[in-house]
Amino acid sequence: MEPIINAQMPEFKVQAFQNGSFKTVSNEDLKGKWALFFFYPADFTFVCPTELVDLAGKYEQLKQMGVEVFSVSTDTHFVHKAWHDASDSIKKIEYAMLADPTGVLCRGFGVMKEDEGVAYRGTFLVNPEGLIKIAEIQDNSIGRNADELLRKVEAAQFVATHDGEVCPAKWKAGSETLKPSIDLVGKI
Repeated sequence: MEPIINAQMPEFKVQAFQNGSFKTVSNEDLKGKWALFFFYPADFTFVCPTELVDLAGKYEQLKQMGVEVFSVSTDTHFVHKAWHDASDSIKKIEYAMLADPTGVLCRGFGVMKEDEGVAYRGTFLVNPEGLIKIAEIQDNSIGRNADELLRKVEAAQFVATHDGEVCPAKWKAGSETLKPSIDLVGKI
């Protein structure tokens, strides 16, 4: 298995549903931007809406940080619209819901569960150069936490603009960072 961290985001062009409209989204649209890909198994399920609504609660803050947010499943954009229209929870989502019925994105990010034709729960942060900086994949029975994801995005953006600094465990914006050096060896 090849490492995905610092790998180039895969090329793609897919349909999406966002704010009552269909649109096309491609990797070309993301050049020069931070992008968060939030893979989930399927629309009209159980854990998925709890995660998507949790992320929707952080969407405005992520947009202010310059991060484009994309949820992704193997459903079509038509199914995304139907779910949006049918569910009071999903109506709260304003970010783009990408349709990946052929699995180009799921396979490109390494989250396709081939035996079921759905995605594992995968979260990926791509920097403006198109490099993957955060990659998390977990079993579909385990939901994610948008608060922790937001913290990680803040850390990734911080280290991207503060050369030579790193963020320790539980780091939050405004907290002290570390500057690795021989003087720190064995002292933390």
